Parts: sequence; C-alpha cells; structure tokens
Amino acid sequence: MRAILISFTALVMAISSPGMAEDAPAKTVLVNEEFGVPVFPYDLTDRPYKVLGEVKASVRKATIFSKAPSQEKIYRELWERGQKLGADAVVKAEYGDPKITALSWGASAAKGVAIKFLAPTPADSHGVASASAGDASAQSSTPADNAGSEAGLPVE
Repeated sequence: MRAILISFTALVMAISSPGMAEDAPAKTVLVNEEFGVPVFPYDLTDRPYKVLGEVKASVRKATIFSKAPSQEKIYRELWERGQKLGADAVVKAEYGDPKITALSWGASAAKGVAIKFLAPTPADSHGVASASAGDASAQSSTPADNAGSEAGLPVE
C-alpha cells in the first residue's frame, strides 16, 4: 500500500511540475566565436546598449622565454573585468605590443568598453514602430544612429 502511495505521489509530481514551472526569459548570449568570450574589437550596432565603464587589463609574460600574451588571453582578461561590472559584452577592445617593464619581461596593456544591452521594447520585438517616423522619441537609439555622440552612446 505504501509503495502505491509513493508511486502515485511521484506520478502526480512528474505530471504537474512542467505546468507549474515558469519559463525564464531567454537571455541572448553574444559570443565572439573565435575566442569564446563576448569581447569584440569593434562596436556593436545591431542593438541598443548602455556603457557601464571602461575596462583595463595588463597581461604579462611569465619569463623572458615565455611567449607574448595571445589575443585570446587578453580578451579573456578583459572579459573577466567586464563581468565584474555586470557587463553583457566588451566592445572596442584594443591592446598593444608587449613592452618590457620594471616588473615584467613583456606586458600588453589592453582596454575596452563594458556594455549592458537594453531590454527590447514590445514594439521592437514585433517590428512595429511605436510612434510616427517624425516623433523624436521613436527614433532608434542604436550606437550607429548616434555616431556623433561620445563613445557610441545614445544621446539622452
């Protein structure tokens, strides 16, 4: 009798749990496929975002005989710094040639801009404009549209 009760309870839970679970909103993950991290040497113009701040990193060689830091290692370091700011991606990533410093046999300085993507409005997700084309509030706020603004930010 006890085995039947446990089996029935397990069956009820298995049937009802998919209906009770809420679908979590899908988070769009953007990754530079070449390096496996969301760090890009260019600006992303396909969606609006806000800038969280500049990220800087210095990647060093261990010894004089070590290889120079690879682009992948530099991008991973920039991504770690961007994650600490809560970024979805790092854009405009730049780095220089390794230079000998007092503390390293070769350090590459790198910097980029940490960004957080803005949530699309319901009108944007259906491809329908929310206002007339002449309305200033209906204008797109992608970085490409505001090329003259500082750091590719939408002008407020």
